[in-house]
Amino acid sequence: MKPPHPAEAPALVAVAHGSRDPRALATATALLEATRARRPGLDVRLAHMELTRPLLSETLDALGARPAVLVPLLLSRGHHARRDVPALAAAHPCSRVAAPLGPHPLLTEALHARLLEAGWPAATGGHGVVLAAAGSRDPAYAADTRRAAALLARRLGVPVTPGYAAPTAATPTSVPAAVRALAAAGVRRVAVASYFTAPGRFAAEAAAATPWPAAAPLGAHPALAALLLHRYDQACSAAPAPVPPLRPTPA
Repeated sequence: MKPPHPAEAPALVAVAHGSRDPRALATATALLEATRARRPGLDVRLAHMELTRPLLSETLDALGARPAVLVPLLLSRGHHARRDVPALAAAHPCSRVAAPLGPHPLLTEALHARLLEAGWPAATGGHGVVLAAAGSRDPAYAADTRRAAALLARRLGVPVTPGYAAPTAATPTSVPAAVRALAAAGVRRVAVASYFTAPGRFAAEAAAATPWPAAAPLGAHPALAALLLHRYDQACSAAPAPVPPLRPTPA
């Protein structure tokens, strides 16, 4: 099914977590600009769960009775995606909640591109990657991050293992511990792929865990804008929406 015409479509509300780091707001703003450029005329708005304005309640109040699709700017299922965002959306009866962004091949595209920018080599013998994520107490989050790691391993042809900036019982392996585990398994050069949407303390600490290439966060990569619209279209339609095409990442 084709996406609804922008003039008749529900508003797309991208729901970020919120951060005291001003780079997070700048990154989300740039991502939404890229999303609007891909679909001119669509009403695309930003909201946050906490810490940063506009809060989700403020964005929904501004929409009034207009329908909206809430797309969490989250890379895995977890407490925020499965409970917090739906609970906040319940106050706006004309809204529905899309799936979180990941795991998805478009995120793999962006992760690969960021590794290339950081100096990922053409010859990858003896290399491996730690996929650095935030961490969660929700086992579904851990399962999704493992799937994202498997997708990236298939793309790169090297071992990829998750590591977490804030380990929990469900996500117990810290980023430094994941780097050490790969090294103990014979991987000579361990890069870090930043499974974060924006810069911040977690991303900086993860990057410091290896002397080898450490990729920047995903940011406003075109693949994320495409994926944001894909999740929106899925929520608008019972049938899966086609994934927008991207140019291949140069080898």
